[in-house]
Amino acid sequence: MPEGKAVRLYTDGACRGNPGNGGAGAVLFDENGGVLTTAKKFLGSCTNNEAEYAALILGLEEALSGGHKTIQVFLDSELLVRQINGVYRVKNARLKTLMQEVQRHLALFDGYTVKHVPRSENAVADRLANEAIDDELDMA
Repeated sequence: MPEGKAVRLYTDGACRGNPGNGGAGAVLFDENGGVLTTAKKFLGSCTNNEAEYAALILGLEEALSGGHKTIQVFLDSELLVRQINGVYRVKNARLKTLMQEVQRHLALFDGYTVKHVPRSENAVADRLANEAIDDELDMA
């Protein structure tokens, strides 16, 4: 990828119950809209907000492991976007720990943006998060 070209990361967390079984999904696109990589992970019991943070961390780790230095992040969780962008404070202790991990990851990029998208534009990441839960429950 040419220097300075931003990859686009879409992530989503899913939770069956709140708290309940959670899953994380992430998809990384190149600047032309081609899929670079996808990832999904079963999270066990968590809240929906914890699943959203875990999905973002999963996606950031994928981008960093691919050597990407500039990233555009798109999330359908308005709360998470506002917390990351400093509009809302994170009050929950467990979410504060996850936010610190997100901030550590973001600091490793040369540049990043975090924006909200409608759920309809986040279908791939949503599908991956739900597949992570289904795959785990099918094996149980």
